[in-house]
Amino acid sequence: MKQKLSEQYYQGYCLQAYELFGAHLCEEQRRKGVRFSVYAPNAKAIQVIGSFNDWSCEGCRMERSDERGIYSLFIPGVKEGDLYKYRVTQATGRVVDKMDPYAFHSELRPNTASIVSNVNFALWQDQDWMNQRTKNYDRPLNIYEMHLGSWKKANHVDFINYRAIAQDLIAYAKQMHFTHVEFMPLCEYPFDGSWGYQCSGYFAVTSRYGECEDLAYLINELHRAGIGVIMDFVPVHFVKDDFSLSYFDGTPLYEYAKYEDADSQWGTANFNLWREEVRSFLMSAAAFWLDKYHVDGIRMDAISNIIHWHGNKDRGENQGALDFIRRMNYHLSAAYPGVMLIAEDSSDFPNVTKLTIDHGLGFDYKWDLGWMNDTLKYLELDPVYRKWHHNQITFSMAYFYSERFLCEFSHDEVVHGKKTIVDKLWGSYEQKFAQLRTLYLYMFTHPGKKLNFMGNELAHFREWDEQKENDWFLLSYPQHDAFHHYFARLGELYEKEPALYEKDYDYESFRWIDADNADENLFSYIRRSDNKEFVVILNFSPNLYRAHRFGVLSKGTYHEVLNSEQDIWGGCHVVNEKAIKAEAVPYNQMAQSITVDVPPFGGVLLEVRKRKRSAAAKQVQKQTPKKQASKKQGKTNSDKSTQRK
Repeated sequence: MKQKLSEQYYQGYCLQAYELFGAHLCEEQRRKGVRFSVYAPNAKAIQVIGSFNDWSCEGCRMERSDERGIYSLFIPGVKEGDLYKYRVTQATGRVVDKMDPYAFHSELRPNTASIVSNVNFALWQDQDWMNQRTKNYDRPLNIYEMHLGSWKKANHVDFINYRAIAQDLIAYAKQMHFTHVEFMPLCEYPFDGSWGYQCSGYFAVTSRYGECEDLAYLINELHRAGIGVIMDFVPVHFVKDDFSLSYFDGTPLYEYAKYEDADSQWGTANFNLWREEVRSFLMSAAAFWLDKYHVDGIRMDAISNIIHWHGNKDRGENQGALDFIRRMNYHLSAAYPGVMLIAEDSSDFPNVTKLTIDHGLGFDYKWDLGWMNDTLKYLELDPVYRKWHHNQITFSMAYFYSERFLCEFSHDEVVHGKKTIVDKLWGSYEQKFAQLRTLYLYMFTHPGKKLNFMGNELAHFREWDEQKENDWFLLSYPQHDAFHHYFARLGELYEKEPALYEKDYDYESFRWIDADNADENLFSYIRRSDNKEFVVILNFSPNLYRAHRFGVLSKGTYHEVLNSEQDIWGGCHVVNEKAIKAEAVPYNQMAQSITVDVPPFGGVLLEVRKRKRSAAAKQVQKQTPKKQASKKQGKTNSDKSTQRK
């Protein structure tokens, strides 16, 4: 088994390098202990030091187990929970104490020792969930993006434990109708302010929130409650700290050899994605979370920096990195067919969500950063000027079907002086909330899956700070509390109405009613499935439109199922209480039309209830073909007799 993994590792196809490397509890020659293995081809010598030998390297020299660079040593008596490091005599002769690149757990920063850990957990009770999970193409996918350390804090100050947060998080996700939670990186990292995107331990669960088994418990409980888990993953760059991967054996082992390639825009080191051993390292790191922690999706960060050198289109495509990402996505999808692979990609590179066999990158979803940017820029404008930027709302549907897009308002939109979602919007306090409600009706009825960062559902005014928990006290303010309930109602409608999710990526699921009413800042469209149809009307102006006419496809009655200006949401209560009957009045190039009261800065969601056939019509359909033919024949003879007379 290890020989096979070793060959796969060197060839760049290994998904289970964590079974080959790291610290593994085992028994050899009837003695219990730990086998340590590490890859360092250019090291002159490596010793294992730890709490079990008083951090002395005497008698703990690792032996080179193959000519290509694997070092290994079994040490009897080492047990779970013991601390250790590798003392590496580098190619230059410099001696450095390094963390284990494949450690499953580490000390809490600023300490850096690795910890012997067992990740073969016996607690799993989520088999039903694992058996039925899919990529959710035709299912609702409403993601709650979270920074675990600042969602809620123990005593409002300290990090909360994985276990301690489980029941509160489950109850909240259920209340708000989130189908999945997405955790910002939970790999080990030294600097809190990097939010986990500058990793040091790709296989190590961050010790900020507890032990390895504590995280497994949290995920198991989420699955048992019917809630999926997505993990952020960073395949582009890693920290330069001397205790970590940087120049591990004294040579550029994980990073590029050229400084201009290795040095990233974040002050970190770029992975050399052309190197086969690095490819196996990262492929195994992603698979590790799917295998050992039953994660349901991997969201990969900064994919534009994989596509182009340093994310700069002018510097050209990084072909080796593109080959790597195609290979990783192909093998992950084959090994874990129900797992979602999601790209955070700001480039216009084509075919990101197409299969690798069709020359795509093999992702299942791509964040729609264009939709996010255009929508928020439009809503920052004074309504007087919006008619000249009307296309910022309509443009998304011009390219939507080119990829499998996911609509997102992520953590990146609410930090670093950008303001929060509600605070970006033009107007007074009340006007911001009115537009916020309409914005979210737009988001939940726009084709594509959904993602929101924690705090968006509270209408957070304070920018996110990883050192502070969410401003839960906002729910004591009427406007915030009303919006919180409104957001939950949108999630409920989205979750239960197939017309809003089932055929997201099918042209037939969406149709504009009027995409060109720039003067009135009005947008209207239809969302539909095989069995149901909704009309969506969005008013991004401060004007009230009484009895405004809109074309519709179907005869029947139109019933208002949601109005963003209902008084229960804190609105002005311009609503359509009575059913609206479609009239045979052509409008918007459709044979039928309806008249709707559209509130200022308001959104209206109408459900179509088509006319039922009369009892007489149903009776005709039930008649036998013979009787129908007889009646038809009789009518024909009668007609002929009349014509003759």
